[in-house]
Amino acid sequence: MPDLKDMDVVVLAGGLGKRLKAKTGETPKVLAAVNGIPFLDILLKNLSSQGFKRVILCTGYKAEEIESYYHKSKLGLDIQFSREENPLGTGGAFKLAKDKVQSSLFLGLNGDCFCSVSFRDFVCFHKKNNAIASLVLTKAEEKGDFGSVVLDDKKQIISFQEKVNLASSPFVSVGIYCFQKKIFDLMPNQDVFSIEHDFFPKLIGKGFYGFVTEHQFLDIGTPDRYERAQNELG
Repeated sequence: MPDLKDMDVVVLAGGLGKRLKAKTGETPKVLAAVNGIPFLDILLKNLSSQGFKRVILCTGYKAEEIESYYHKSKLGLDIQFSREENPLGTGGAFKLAKDKVQSSLFLGLNGDCFCSVSFRDFVCFHKKNNAIASLVLTKAEEKGDFGSVVLDDKKQIISFQEKVNLASSPFVSVGIYCFQKKIFDLMPNQDVFSIEHDFFPKLIGKGFYGFVTEHQFLDIGTPDRYERAQNELG
């Protein structure tokens, strides 16, 4: 069984949250309050409760505000910071954090998404398949701005598709990833890129797997979803 306390978790926490400003004003998206609690607190408490000890927050927009908050509110975790001075995209933010990652396997999370998946089961799946990278997937409830993921019968990811018939490709990523540290060697030789669009498709056929969970996920990227989080993460 994997010992999660020895695994680093890299959390993307640098988003602008432009679509949320009508609800949250100038507050960084990951600090947007859900029933009075910063959303990222909910995410970090879940990591801590499942056994993780060390987190690297990738900050960008209003980095000082986020870093100041988590210098004071550790939530039982060793929290490090990887700050981008200019927007690097999701892939660039992960790449910037490379030198802070100490474990041979590490988790990556989108800081504006929550899914109550068992991280231990996910890491076991990743290790059993000797995967270079694995994504947590769930069945899409409805069409939206989420691309879908196609698996073969061994749970290998074989393609990514946009706006397809959900009956033929029902899985979507919940924004939780497991990587071997050598994943950094495969990343593009550029500073700014999207991990979802510029990098993941290039991993197909290289030990890239999808772990399917029955749990749905919440993201707070739009006002409607933010309101839904208020109701479901009480």
